[in-house]
Amino acid sequence: MRIMLLVEAFNSLSQRVYGELVRCGHELAVEFDVNTESTQQGVALFKPDVIVAPYLKRAIVRTVWSRYPCLIIHPGIPGDRGPSALDWAILEGRREWGVTVLQANEELDAGDIWAFETFPLRIAPKSSIYRNEVTEAAVKALCRALTSYKRGVLRPLSQRDTTLGAGILRGYHRPAMMQVDRAIDWGQDTTEVILRKIYASDSAPGVRDWLCGRTVYLYGAWKEATLRGIPGALLGQRDGAVCRATVDGAVWITHMQAVQQDGRGLKLPATAVLGDAVADVPCIPIVQNSTETWREIVREQEGAVCHLHFPFYNGAMSADQCRRLTDEYKRAKESDARVIVLHGGPDHWSNGIHLHVIEASESPADESWRNIEAMNDLVLEILSTTRQMTIAALCANAGAGGVFLALAADAVYARQGVVLNPHYKNMGNLYGSEYWTYLLPRRLDAEESDWLLQGRLPITAAKAVAVGLIDGALGRTPAEFRDMIARLARAWAHPDFWSARLSAKVARREEDEARRPLGAYRAAELAHMRRNFYGFDRSYHVARYHFVHKTLHAHTPLYLATHRRARPLTTAQEGTS
Repeated sequence: MRIMLLVEAFNSLSQRVYGELVRCGHELAVEFDVNTESTQQGVALFKPDVIVAPYLKRAIVRTVWSRYPCLIIHPGIPGDRGPSALDWAILEGRREWGVTVLQANEELDAGDIWAFETFPLRIAPKSSIYRNEVTEAAVKALCRALTSYKRGVLRPLSQRDTTLGAGILRGYHRPAMMQVDRAIDWGQDTTEVILRKIYASDSAPGVRDWLCGRTVYLYGAWKEATLRGIPGALLGQRDGAVCRATVDGAVWITHMQAVQQDGRGLKLPATAVLGDAVADVPCIPIVQNSTETWREIVREQEGAVCHLHFPFYNGAMSADQCRRLTDEYKRAKESDARVIVLHGGPDHWSNGIHLHVIEASESPADESWRNIEAMNDLVLEILSTTRQMTIAALCANAGAGGVFLALAADAVYARQGVVLNPHYKNMGNLYGSEYWTYLLPRRLDAEESDWLLQGRLPITAAKAVAVGLIDGALGRTPAEFRDMIARLARAWAHPDFWSARLSAKVARREEDEARRPLGAYRAAELAHMRRNFYGFDRSYHVARYHFVHKTLHAHTPLYLATHRRARPLTTAQEGTS
């Protein structure tokens, strides 16, 4: 079928839906819902059989939904309505939640149900649940609905029908959650309540709070097991996060946002936002074997396998984070482990350099350079590993430099639901580094590499395996994936297997180095990057600014809008396509 994705932004769910529908053989186009006229024009150009809206913040215009079947992916159970569905479910401690695929009509979220899926609701941040359970349920429900529609056997259910079936959860209309609903009373709220409020607001809009004489928005909460103090007081800091006392314990807050007079603000490590106000707050060392505390990097060894976890917030890696991770990786190399597994985080593997920290710096060009050098140092450390075999285990999505960081490992495996964006050009024609000019040709030929980098499209794990970018797609759920990776790593660590693989790896690296040193690849890449950062072309800096401030698109980028490519380009489109 011809299917158009109508979106506000091409977010993680939209990308996953795109990849799955392409895999199923559908003809896809993407249209950003910029304004009514643009949407009407895009739909008229493509003439879809079905329109799917995975991520949309306003109602579809009548002239579109009255002519085409328009499916809304709503992150709520049947009957649930309103823009804060997942927020309320988390805040209220629901144990089960779901996703509903419904048809757009004149009343928001009130159309007929084409399909729905439910799932157990974890106690976790909204962004994590959205990228995992919501995404998986949405893909499953949508594919089932489209298959039934194509076969002519679809029987939509009216939301006004009370006979959906025994035992089916039923929701109801809820208003938008306001900051008064999210507000924390540090003198009354328990740790569990505070966690739920921040979880329900992460990654947007955050919880508005007052701290150190300023209004800030809170993100990234973790329970602390041992520290105690006067409720509301700051107890300590660690790796950019601050620990704040509650009535029955304490929580770590990793990120904050201070809104400026123009209404804009950047989400940054908490200590970067609070600045001198936390200069006297003590740094708290890691308590070994403590599971309930904030640990930005976790190194664990099980027998001959060393597991390295780095759940950086939103997958962004600042220069300082890269250096801390490099130091921890060096410790792993010094251990008696035979295999090192790079896990990234459960919600993001890595998305490369930290654009928010760069934007907030006094000299974004200098900070960009510092960041990419630190990323390159980390990649070089992995490529220079001669005593261990390395595995990149991608349980979550990866993008830009994060993909090439993974390719530095000896083998790359991803969970089946993972989406990869192995390209840089969406960030203002950024050239990219991380030794990609060495790493990519080891896996793809020139034609495939060009398709990957210039096409700028997300690819599923299955597609990445098919073209040879990664080595395998394992496990449907995160738990299945972790178990399969653990077994794989133990097999790799068997002395006979390890010895043969390691010898071949070292020999190949020596041959490659003799042919062209890694330093030459790095120097050539950084020559391009220097022009991106310091040259006359300011497109990287402009694109970065719009990205971190979430500026809405003025039109659909042409690499996504296949239905618009035959039309003459406007000057604006030529500059941003």
